[in-house]
Amino acid sequence: MLLALAVDRTGSGLWAASSVLYLTFVTHLSAQQIGVLLGVAGVAGIAGSPLAGRLAGRFPVRPLLIGCHLLRLVTLALVLMCDGFDALLPVVAVTYLGDRAAKTLEMLFATRTAGARRVAYQALSRSAANAGYGLGAGIAALGLAVGTGGAYRALILGNALSFLVAAVLVWRTNEPREETVEVAGAANGPRPEPQPEPLRSEPHPQPLPHPHPHPQPLPHPHPHPQPLSQSQPHPQPLSQPQRPARRASPWRDRGYLTFVLLDIPMNLDDSVLGVGLPLWLVNRTSAPHALVPVFLVINTVMVVALQISVSARAEGPRRATRAVLLYGGLMFVCCAFLAVATRGGTWVATAVLLAAALVVTLAELMRSVSSWELAVLLAPENARAEYLGVAGMSQSIQKSAGPPLLTGVVMAAGPAGWLVLGALVAGLSAVQRRACVRRLRTLAPPAAQGTARAATAP
Repeated sequence: MLLALAVDRTGSGLWAASSVLYLTFVTHLSAQQIGVLLGVAGVAGIAGSPLAGRLAGRFPVRPLLIGCHLLRLVTLALVLMCDGFDALLPVVAVTYLGDRAAKTLEMLFATRTAGARRVAYQALSRSAANAGYGLGAGIAALGLAVGTGGAYRALILGNALSFLVAAVLVWRTNEPREETVEVAGAANGPRPEPQPEPLRSEPHPQPLPHPHPHPQPLPHPHPHPQPLSQSQPHPQPLSQPQRPARRASPWRDRGYLTFVLLDIPMNLDDSVLGVGLPLWLVNRTSAPHALVPVFLVINTVMVVALQISVSARAEGPRRATRAVLLYGGLMFVCCAFLAVATRGGTWVATAVLLAAALVVTLAELMRSVSSWELAVLLAPENARAEYLGVAGMSQSIQKSAGPPLLTGVVMAAGPAGWLVLGALVAGLSAVQRRACVRRLRTLAPPAAQGTARAATAP
């Protein structure tokens, strides 16, 4: 599964490093059109996470994930046949739908596989994914160095073929079936079948009371046993609450929906790295275009090298909520670097943009661990698949709102727009942390609330 994830992300690295430049120099779309295209595609991707979560609750994850890979294989092949904005819009939208669904299915697969060690498994999957991203970015750097239309098209084709390879690898992977094991255990566990045996032996004690009439008159002189019969209705109400418990729904859980809503701006690092940095470099600085894949290489190397250690330091509710605050501070620093990048020449812009890529990667490390851990901790165990499907919507909504926000508002406002964006993300990170701490204390049982307060205390 980790190999399939790495192959998938290798193709995604090709797309991330070359898509903006492909849309700019091959299909000749403007920055605003690219922002709208990716934004509308992100809106379509919003449905991918809850749809995948609902289907994963009814069907095995493996065939669903294979279907998502094959769907993206077809849509990316169609991208190479489309030239205009109108033709690209529905194709890229369906691609994003399959992409978000696949990521949710991969997260559910990791949760079922790792169990309580989900944080360590997530760290390994992130490392494998980013290793693939790095390989894809390195291959993309060669294509961008050539700089021809054929080279750009070859990179998109390589992304499409990666989904075919990933589908084959997933098909050869065995899916854990924890639910089946639990059902089997439940079937074997309740073994009250020996009860019919005492029923067969009950006829023997029944004839014994008949030769002894004494037990029959004894109840009559004592009226106390009669009130005992009146007290018998008390155990009866105990059977009334045995109604089928309503399955928890994330759509009726205001606390969890608040977490998902505030988690949207906590994912803006993705749009900043994939859209903001490349377009800001091309349109507002004199830095070389070949620097675009270098951003992804920096991102990949840092994540592979630091993901496991960072995840170990961010495990648990207290550390996860602290990572949210660190994310806001790092995003503010990154936006400040982008605002300064326009004030120097080629070398200054290059150095500042590389520093921004480094800082936004640190923010991604904070977000990848805290968002994952909190999404699981804040969800009830009996409906975790549906809750995680809704939690995945925050990334989908960010992918839809992030690109047009950056291209149409932040970049249009110039350096000041980046500073305002950084300040807003930093402020919302403090609000998110406070909301998560409050919900964690609410979910803790009364006996453990004191421990929960200590675990989530600053």
